[in-house]
Amino acid sequence: IASVAQETPALDDPALDFVLSGDAAVYAAIAMERDAMAREDWEAVAEAHHKLEELGGYDATARAGKLLHGLGFTPDTHERAVKEFSGGWRVRLNLARALMTPSDLLLLDEPTNHLDLDAVLWLEQWLLKYPGTLLLISHDREFLDEVTTHTLHLHDGKGKLYTGDYTAFERQRAEHLRLQQITHEKVQAERAHLQSFIDRFSASAAKAKQAQSRVKRLAKMQNTEAVRVERALRIEFPAPAKLPHALLRISDADCGYGNHVVLDNIRFVLEAGDRVALLGPNGAGKSTLVKSLVGEIPLLSGERGGHPDLRIGYFAQHTVESLKEGTSPIDHLGEIAPGVATQQLRDFLGKWNFPGDRAFESVDGFSGGERARLALALIAWRKPNVLLLDEPTNHLDLDMREALAEALASFDGAIVMVSHDRHLIGLVCETFWRVADGVAQPFDGDLDAYAVWLRTRDSAAEKPKAPVAAAPAPKTASKGPKVNAHKLAQAEARVAELESKLHTLDLDLADPDKYTGGGTDAAALSKQRDQVAAELAKAEEALLGLYDA
Repeated sequence: IASVAQETPALDDPALDFVLSGDAAVYAAIAMERDAMAREDWEAVAEAHHKLEELGGYDATARAGKLLHGLGFTPDTHERAVKEFSGGWRVRLNLARALMTPSDLLLLDEPTNHLDLDAVLWLEQWLLKYPGTLLLISHDREFLDEVTTHTLHLHDGKGKLYTGDYTAFERQRAEHLRLQQITHEKVQAERAHLQSFIDRFSASAAKAKQAQSRVKRLAKMQNTEAVRVERALRIEFPAPAKLPHALLRISDADCGYGNHVVLDNIRFVLEAGDRVALLGPNGAGKSTLVKSLVGEIPLLSGERGGHPDLRIGYFAQHTVESLKEGTSPIDHLGEIAPGVATQQLRDFLGKWNFPGDRAFESVDGFSGGERARLALALIAWRKPNVLLLDEPTNHLDLDMREALAEALASFDGAIVMVSHDRHLIGLVCETFWRVADGVAQPFDGDLDAYAVWLRTRDSAAEKPKAPVAAAPAPKTASKGPKVNAHKLAQAEARVAELESKLHTLDLDLADPDKYTGGGTDAAALSKQRDQVAAELAKAEEALLGLYDA
């Protein structure tokens, strides 16, 4: 069984070694080989090589590197100590380590929570090839649809297994509830008929026996469970008080922090009705662009302009944590709505599923999802005409995600969103911008096209240029030279050549005859193998650099 550890200790181990240790047997054999070579114990070296051959462990380091690369770690971070990574990146390291572990059963609890969309799409493809059984908890319905074949629904202390992905489960569940409602209505009609007979004839001696029989039948029906209609959560963003056409723009802008430019020469125009999703890997600058649009961080160069009637609703990744401990939803809303009657505040909070006394309870006891819902409610109260949302679904369950998607889809203003929830993006956004390699530019296509483009980019010999279409906003020229197809082919050929050499050397080292006569042949082979392995590591890093260029 493989699962993701909840915490990662502050280790000095390089990230690559930490992930590699997920395959404990291979990792132990590699360590045994390393120690034996340091002692010049050639018999032990031969034993380690035999072990690696049995385990198929010669490509383990390459597999660990691919896991790191797929989850968004650039080649220069593979040798960085685990303790140097932030909490979110350590979660990714734990996930990579779990994927590295040979297993029959893989347990994943919300694996997409700390991933960007690029990494989510990569993880989907990896899981589709996983040969074992996967048990998964997730609030990402698109992810569930892609990787699951059965759905276990836990409700009222019971579990029911449905065949099919999440969408199939929804259809079957709806049909089950419909049939349950029909059955319940028939039972209620029969109960009414029996009660009518009892009321009419219970006093009659001639009919007493039949009446008593019906009393018993009615008693058996008392525990017939009525259908619990699963109330759909409904929220809404009120119509903006004013909705001018040209709302917000930044032009010829460098975005970043201090002297560090994250994005350069950005030209972005936001107009009424625009629905823009920002795509790209973590750390590429999506949040930086959103903060620059908000005005939370100043532009390093260029101009930012907004309409006089611009009113921004901003949900940042840290918004949930900014709620004040010890205060209630009413307190929070009252701060931004001084003088408004308490009943009006209660009515508004009720629409966001904080009914009755819940509006007066301290947020200290609220779940992450309830806090996120309150933060969104506070944004909605201000009636913004622009919503800038940076990962708004991180703490939300499926029902609230669905409600948010419906509310945003009917919102009249403009939206710029960063999210790894494809269902939300697909329902809300119409325009896509890719943020990567220091630039932001329109992407011509939908999310399916983006997923295909990512897979093609990672696997093709020649990296295709990200499709750029004429968009409402001016295009930004791509920075840097195009990838040279000839160089890419040469780099791939070099990696293949070195992998072949390494495999041949490993086979030679696994030959017991090489360890006779004092092990001089084995020593020479081991030295040669180390040189080839070092060359291969450099060649792989160079190749990944070309892919990421």
